[in-house]
Amino acid sequence: MRVRIGETRASHVGALLKKLFRWFVLLAVGLYAIWLLGLLYLRWLPPVATAVQIERRVEAMRTGQPYSKRYTFVPLGRISRDLQHAVIAAEDGRFYQHKGIDWKELRKVAEKDAEEGRLGRGASTITQQLIKNLYFTTHRSLVRKGIEFTLVPAAEYILGKNRILELYLNVIEWGPGIYGAEEAARAWYGVPAAQVNREQAARLSAIIPAPRTRKPARMNEYSAEVLERMRKMGW
Repeated sequence: MRVRIGETRASHVGALLKKLFRWFVLLAVGLYAIWLLGLLYLRWLPPVATAVQIERRVEAMRTGQPYSKRYTFVPLGRISRDLQHAVIAAEDGRFYQHKGIDWKELRKVAEKDAEEGRLGRGASTITQQLIKNLYFTTHRSLVRKGIEFTLVPAAEYILGKNRILELYLNVIEWGPGIYGAEEAARAWYGVPAAQVNREQAARLSAIIPAPRTRKPARMNEYSAEVLERMRKMGW
């Protein structure tokens, strides 16, 4: 009798695990479908909000801090070429050469990390950063990185390089509550994104890694490095 009871319990547990696994698979497929549909939507229309923008609002509510969002989406043609080039030079120099994931840069980073015996920067491309901003938060995890890797090729195929760059420049943080190149240009320099000059562009691109703490006026060394990268890239 005890053997039969044990077998019955085992069969119930097995059935429950199978059911949970099926639900997990269905949930994963459903999420991917939503994310892919979102990319199709973004091929033509601007996002109303992003995961990072929502994250910042939730953080402000949780801590009781005031929060105001400045976000204006503009076409790529209304963002100065200097700013486009500066951001590419600063964040993803091989943007037009790779297909969403820069394996060459990843190898360099992995080799450097191995030499230093630590995990350093992630060598994320503009496409990867866009996916993170749209669908995830700023918190790092291996699970998020794995999902990100699978969505990047779809983003490259559905959106194309120019649209990816346009979306990226319009949704990333450029300061506390400041999203997009248009609001960044107006907040920091009092001009529209179309009128940002070469020096201003280099300084704006220099604050992207830490937009809530860095200020363009203080980015002397890094902006000089960005300008040198632009020169070497023929810009």
